[in-house]
Amino acid sequence: MRLTVFWRNMYEQFGEAYARSLARDYVIEGLGSRTVEGALADGAAPKEVWRAVCEAFDLPAAVR
Repeated sequence: MRLTVFWRNMYEQFGEAYARSLARDYVIEGLGSRTVEGALADGAAPKEVWRAVCEAFDLPAAVR
């Protein structure tokens, strides 16, 4: 998954403003207790981060 696809998915699921806020502020245990931005900055693959977001927010299987 490309980073652009990751952000498109985030915007579609959460809206642009909330997606950015969530990425900056919400700590996800499945990302090693990091934020989305922190995990991406540390080199985590966007697909791995997306899966963790899906799990943390119990998103439907159709968007996973």
